[in-house]
Amino acid sequence: MKKQKTSLSFIITTLVVGLVTLFLLWSTFYFFSLYVGSMKQAAHTSSEQAVTQASNTISNYIGDMQEIMSLIEKDLTKSGGSTGQTLETLCSVRSDLVAVYIYDEQGKLVDSHTGTHTLKEHYLKDLSYIELDSYSPGVLYLSEPHVESLLQDYYPWVVSILQEIPGADGQKLRVVIDIRFSKISDYVDDVGIGQHGYCFITDSNGEIIYHPQQQLLYSGLKTEATEGLDLSHNGSFETEELICSVLALDNCNWKVVGVSYISELVTAKEMELVGNICVMLTIILLTTMVVSVLVSRLVTNPVQRLIRAMEEFEKDAAGYVYQPVEGTTEIEALSQSYEHMVRKIQKLMKQVRQEEISLRKTELKALQAQINPHFLYNTLDAIGWLCEEERCQDAVEMVNALAKLFRISISKGHELIPIEKEVEHARSYLKIQNFRYKNQFSYEFQVEEDCLQYYCNKITLQPIIENAIYHGLDRMVDEGRILIRIYSEGEDVVFRVEDNGVGMSEEQCRSILHKEPGDNSGIGIKNVNDRIKIYFGKEYGLSIESELDEGTTVIIRMPKVEENAAAGWEKV
Repeated sequence: MKKQKTSLSFIITTLVVGLVTLFLLWSTFYFFSLYVGSMKQAAHTSSEQAVTQASNTISNYIGDMQEIMSLIEKDLTKSGGSTGQTLETLCSVRSDLVAVYIYDEQGKLVDSHTGTHTLKEHYLKDLSYIELDSYSPGVLYLSEPHVESLLQDYYPWVVSILQEIPGADGQKLRVVIDIRFSKISDYVDDVGIGQHGYCFITDSNGEIIYHPQQQLLYSGLKTEATEGLDLSHNGSFETEELICSVLALDNCNWKVVGVSYISELVTAKEMELVGNICVMLTIILLTTMVVSVLVSRLVTNPVQRLIRAMEEFEKDAAGYVYQPVEGTTEIEALSQSYEHMVRKIQKLMKQVRQEEISLRKTELKALQAQINPHFLYNTLDAIGWLCEEERCQDAVEMVNALAKLFRISISKGHELIPIEKEVEHARSYLKIQNFRYKNQFSYEFQVEEDCLQYYCNKITLQPIIENAIYHGLDRMVDEGRILIRIYSEGEDVVFRVEDNGVGMSEEQCRSILHKEPGDNSGIGIKNVNDRIKIYFGKEYGLSIESELDEGTTVIIRMPKVEENAAAGWEKV
């Protein structure tokens, strides 16, 4: 009896049950969020009250400084512009008041009251004076916290408060009070919102004036949680993790910002509700896990096996053996279709590979057939010339050299021969041509011994040397010279054939490697280039460097093919 397979319809039914479960879970959390929302509203109120308390305390302290400014103004008016014992007493009595400085309209220090401390005779920079483009009478201007820089051996952390007041004879004086910033920072440090909530002070531009963890912020060990948030408006707002309350002070440009964490404001009732929800969530999670395992066994695992089979086929299409994938009815049908496709592709690949091998062999034979008659014609022409000149001994040597050439050219039907044989072939050819040209040119071989063991296409150098003689040296008046160099360069072997002939233009160099089938000029060079590229790929082959009246250099690049690999290359 055939085993009945599970269909996708069963899986869809299971998923629908899971979606219903998720909907019930979402509904539970929705009503929970409503409950939590009411608790968050209470947290907003608590945060706003804490910020309001801190703001009122700081505003009252700033108001106290305004009263001191009024007292200083009365004292200056009463004394005709000169201060008396009142300010000295004030500086000595109030521990939070560090110093009082009086400046003229040009910002020059004209008077100071420092209590028990001594004013420096020379100071680097006055950090207490608040330099602005214009000042409004009766308005307090606050600086950022800074270190007191005008007193001798005394460097408390202070905030400067400046107010412009009328002096004697219609002159305006600018009074600066330096107060200990610790007085204000203590107010802020005492404000707590929850277990980890805190307050800090910013200016109107959002720059932090004071923070309980200011040193950690400056050292980069901590970043402010409200960084990137808009703190320009009064009121409270909420992010995913924070509740922020902002309140601007009435008598200065400072703002108090309160930060509290939502996670800390969960009450005992909320925790109890969360516990109940966790129990429900655990049950639903277990149900979901069972469904996931079922889906994985029925659909996911077979699909993954099918994907892996496709990846293995991509890596080695020719040698791949497909193993059918079992699963649902639909998966097995897909597996059977894929198996049929794999077999058909492998059959087509084998057919294409055989056609490519046949085509490559045909191309190589056609190219070789072009080179051999061309070379044979020129050699026989030279032998005929020697016979006409009755130089029988030279003709015999040329015939022997020709026989040696063809013995190497045949090379038992192999296309690849050792470089040593190719060099011997080139030497025989140059010997023949030297007979014909009556030693009008000289030649030299510079071959690295290590390169002789590698294999190359046969009859590679002869067409290049032939072209150098006929088109480079034949038209010269002076003695010609040919230098053949063979050397190793990385994983390649490089052949260089250099002559001092008449040279060629760049256009002629390019045209030699792109000859049309009917053009016989330079056909040997093009055939050598084509044969190398057919065997070893487009990155190998010939390149030509030449200058008119300077000479020509033909560079041939092939890979290092050893004897045991030569047979493999010929089969490709």
